[in-house]
Amino acid sequence: MNVHDTVIIEGNVEIPEDVEIGPFTVIKGNVKIGKGTKIGSRVSIKGNVTIGEECKIFDGAVIGEEPQHLRYKGEETSVEIGNRVIIREYVTIHRGTSLDKGKTVVGDEVMLMAYSHVAHDCVVGKGVIMANCATLGGHVEVGQYAFIGGLSAVHQWARVGAYAMVGGLSGVSLDIPPFTVASGQHAKLYGINTIGLKRRNFPKEVINALSRAYRIIFRSSLPRQEALKKVLEELGQYEEVRLLVEFIKSSKRGVARHHRD
Repeated sequence: MNVHDTVIIEGNVEIPEDVEIGPFTVIKGNVKIGKGTKIGSRVSIKGNVTIGEECKIFDGAVIGEEPQHLRYKGEETSVEIGNRVIIREYVTIHRGTSLDKGKTVVGDEVMLMAYSHVAHDCVVGKGVIMANCATLGGHVEVGQYAFIGGLSAVHQWARVGAYAMVGGLSGVSLDIPPFTVASGQHAKLYGINTIGLKRRNFPKEVINALSRAYRIIFRSSLPRQEALKKVLEELGQYEEVRLLVEFIKSSKRGVARHHRD
């Protein structure tokens, strides 16, 4: 085990032999670290935290600190981090609260760039990328392979769907549907994330179907419920289209508008 002499370890901490931990890092609580993980200098890991295998945690990151919630009273909650996650400098990931899930979850192969923040009770799906200083308020859900641009903020309880892209300097207060692009101070939609879907090897016919569905839902004059019904009638054979429709139907905060509305 390559653990620097200045590291402080207290509590029920499980560290495999091949884990590396840099100087002045503090690990306290009920912490389990997976094989092959590398932890830098001055990292703080506190509370009930599980970190998967082959993760890279860079200098100054803080994982498992108390949530920034006025009603948090010290209850036992947790953070769960998947495998092959990259956590860059000074990222903060706070534990959950008993007011919601009781845990904050970061999925496999996520990349959290420097100074980004994942608040209490968030769920970040597999392969998500959050650029520098991107911020998730409490209870946010981000679907797999979504991208959130630098200096952007997602409001509490909002959702960002799978394979969506949120541009930099954006403020997300309403749900961003899967497969779409959103941007702006009060983020609006700009169509389907065509480039991102191509990079993820989505078939051309699926991208075309999603583009057609987007036009019906967000750019036609049909009322929302009629538009969703029409999309399912015409394009319901595509799983991705059904996911798009279900996401919109299940929205509690409301869905962002097309930018020309």
